[in-house]
Amino acid sequence: MKKTFALLLSLTMCFSLAACSRRGPGTTTGQADIYDPYSQYSDYNDRSQAIYDDTLGEFYHAYETAKAAQNVSQRYALMAIAEAKLLGAAVFLPLNSNGGNYGISRLAPYTVPSALWGNDAERFHNALVTAKPITAAHREEMKAKWYELKGSGDYESWAKKYLADKGYTLKNSYTIHYSTDPQTWDVLATSKASDADAIVNTYDGLYEYDCEGRLLPALAESYEKTENADGTVSYTFKIRPGVKWVDSQGRQVADVKADDFVAGMQHMLDAGGGLDYLVTGHSAEESLIVNAYPYRNGELSDFSQVGVKALDDSTLVYTLTKDVPYFMTMLGYSIFAPMSREYYSSQGGKFGGAYDSTAASYSYGKTPDNIAYCGPYLVANNTPENTIVFRFNPGYWNADHINIRTITWNYNDGKDALKGYHDTMSGTIDGTSLNTSSIEKAKSDGVFDTLAFVGIGNASTSLAFYNLNREAVNNFNEYNAAVSPKTTRERMRTVTAMYNVHFRRAISFAADRGAYNAQTKGEDVKYTSLRNSFTPGNFVALEETVTVDVGGTAKRYPTGTYYGQIVQDQLDADGVKITVWDPEAESGNGSSDGFDGWYDPENAAQELSAAISELAQQGIEISAEHPIYLDLPYFSGADHYTNRANAYKQSVEKALGGAVRINLIACSDMNSVYYAGYYIGFGYEANYDIYDLSGWGPDYGDPQTYLDTLLPQYAGYMTKMLGIF
Repeated sequence: MKKTFALLLSLTMCFSLAACSRRGPGTTTGQADIYDPYSQYSDYNDRSQAIYDDTLGEFYHAYETAKAAQNVSQRYALMAIAEAKLLGAAVFLPLNSNGGNYGISRLAPYTVPSALWGNDAERFHNALVTAKPITAAHREEMKAKWYELKGSGDYESWAKKYLADKGYTLKNSYTIHYSTDPQTWDVLATSKASDADAIVNTYDGLYEYDCEGRLLPALAESYEKTENADGTVSYTFKIRPGVKWVDSQGRQVADVKADDFVAGMQHMLDAGGGLDYLVTGHSAEESLIVNAYPYRNGELSDFSQVGVKALDDSTLVYTLTKDVPYFMTMLGYSIFAPMSREYYSSQGGKFGGAYDSTAASYSYGKTPDNIAYCGPYLVANNTPENTIVFRFNPGYWNADHINIRTITWNYNDGKDALKGYHDTMSGTIDGTSLNTSSIEKAKSDGVFDTLAFVGIGNASTSLAFYNLNREAVNNFNEYNAAVSPKTTRERMRTVTAMYNVHFRRAISFAADRGAYNAQTKGEDVKYTSLRNSFTPGNFVALEETVTVDVGGTAKRYPTGTYYGQIVQDQLDADGVKITVWDPEAESGNGSSDGFDGWYDPENAAQELSAAISELAQQGIEISAEHPIYLDLPYFSGADHYTNRANAYKQSVEKALGGAVRINLIACSDMNSVYYAGYYIGFGYEANYDIYDLSGWGPDYGDPQTYLDTLLPQYAGYMTKMLGIF
């Protein structure tokens, strides 16, 4: 459906800069003598593929080789090599991880799930929240103890006693700010964190991670893994008896049974919410679950042939096409959520070819009153841009192990830089990160030294994307505040420059990310959350010794080698001057975070010089007198976001001698910025040259969860951020 839709648009929407050209190869576009190397591609899909091949072809081929590896460690090593090719292509600039900034909070450290992937980290029912903010010193003691007890199952009970001994009183509510309302309450039909972060509190999965990183039974009591004679692998789960589905009022509507996971998987594939590729792969050969790919693509209509079956009410079987080492790590993610078949049908839901979410009779997931619940909370209030309240589900199967009875989300539009701080100190919310304004306020109030702590970074990676094929010059809906000031000729010069890898590296090396970060996080911690790779360098490590080809030389890596080290070695072999791995960081354990391995004005100038020479052959003169203009939309409703955008502009323009100019496109409300990039569905809707309000968080415990997002032909979820597919 996505390919067909994009194709239809390419045949009808000839407002693009070059995609609708009918000229042959080697001709100009008619804008003076600016050469368009893709002018022969009148079809949007063909043009996207050609740009992808030229820009990311080397990454793609290296990545396909990695996915064909025969063992886990070789797979990790080859994926690291593929990531080096991706970073060297400079189609985006890694910015930072979530966390790593100052904060003040009543939430006790390490008392929510600690998995780096999936949705479990947003489950708060076992959180410990105190009546007063926890001091930084006490947090450090708790952190040290968590490392000592991790994996034992004893940390939560220890933390309760520790907090009591230190004079803290625990409360049974947790209140936070939020900035984006859920657009759907159907967790199986969305790929947006703003949706899933809310809905995850309404259901349980088969297995879930706890605060110590242990994967524990939830709606399943146990499982068995079987290697089948035909090469497939089966996982058989025993479903916990006695668990009930209830409606938003807590009234029982059905029993939770194995078939609810079958119904959930079929609905997820029918809905095509954007994460279905995690089980379908990108071909029948790559499909994770047997026959998931042909079912989703309409080649198979009989869902009973797909590898998920309920043998009886308590026995659920997933059949995988092959042994997948990370399968169990995926179970805490929304794509494996159960769905009550009975309740779904009562809301007008249908399956297979009859599925139609636009039907007048279809109401499933439209509001919190149109879903069934089997998790710890029911949604008691959902007032857009105001309040979302989750109240304890009295029929919850694990009611005796709940610490938090009420979760409240209070809307914050981000315009008041001090709102989070004031609301935290008054007790209106239970914690906030500190921006530059609130850091100074906390210092003047005399609480900074006692209460402020540096938050823990996570595995989510924020990125600044570069638009390789810009067509949109304003937003595609009513939020049209982001409008490009450039002339048609200026836009074409930008598009052609963006095709050039040296130009993209030049703007990447010219951006002072420390100065950029300091505007929102503060000068003291401006490097703490900086990330230099896409996949965190310590996300995985080799489980055995492997030898792989790095830049034409066989290189042996011992057991325990981190992914980031191999990425760095390949970048060095390719002569790409990026530092993504510091082996001495984190007490000698190594890290890809906490330093700026991209910013280098000298390298930026060298790359720009190479770009100028190459682009001159395509009719593009670049100089301070004839600069390339790049549009960067930003939220102008808060000073710290404005300051951050200006810090980016100043560093790039200074390092590149004014030959590149940043147009700051002010958006007075967040929706205008989000619709310029974050909410787009296709590359032709990307309304920017540079976009810094998106990124990726891992779905499961394998580097594939990151790299898959940059695949071509609508298979990669983030590829559209590059203006293609």
